Amino acid sequence: MLTVRNLELHYGGIAALRGISIDVQKGETVLLVGANGAGKSSLINAVIGLVASSQGVMSFNGKDITRASCDARARAGIGYSPEGRRVFPTMSVRDNVLSGACRRGAVLQRDAWQWLCGIFPLLSERSEHPAGQLSGGQQQVVAIARAMASSPKLLLLDEPFLGLAPVWIARISEAIRHMQSRGTTILMTEQMARPALKLATRGYVVRGGEIRRSGSIEEIREVALAEEYL
Repeated sequence: MLTVRNLELHYGGIAALRGISIDVQKGETVLLVGANGAGKSSLINAVIGLVASSQGVMSFNGKDITRASCDARARAGIGYSPEGRRVFPTMSVRDNVLSGACRRGAVLQRDAWQWLCGIFPLLSERSEHPAGQLSGGQQQVVAIARAMASSPKLLLLDEPFLGLAPVWIARISEAIRHMQSRGTTILMTEQMARPALKLATRGYVVRGGEIRRSGSIEEIREVALAEEYL
């Protein structure tokens, strides 16, 4: 579904990614694991189109998206939940979530809202509250629900467990499993390897902007857990 080949990304004179190549097959959950500053978020930002790569090629469902706009990638079926939640603080919870389904029409938006409230009861309980007044864990639920609202073919999750208490890690994990049961393909980054390893089917260990190890979860587990403490 997603193919990235020899991707390089620079911020000024600093190389954030060096020759990165990954594959994500339909129906997989693929984990990018590494310490803070390893280049995981830079790769996600390049895939969604927030930053331009200096070299390399990306394709999605067989189509070259290397120079496509963020909007075009979203319309192609790539959903995105950013690191640090980034909800619209003054907008209601409901409006935040449905902003992710703004092109789907009133009926599909209503269906998406009802479906997501079934997964996250918090959404209906706080539907009219400004999202900025929620706790960090609650805001993460809103951010992920917003990404899910468009029913993406590929869901990008950037550090979904960052700074969350165990109870919220469990709830977010359950939501990810729900998306997996629907056949959604997921590419997620995470520094907290332990909960992420329970969800993924394959993974890549990223360090210094390069892929240092790849393979099945069992093949990368030891190295991934070591990265968690770097």
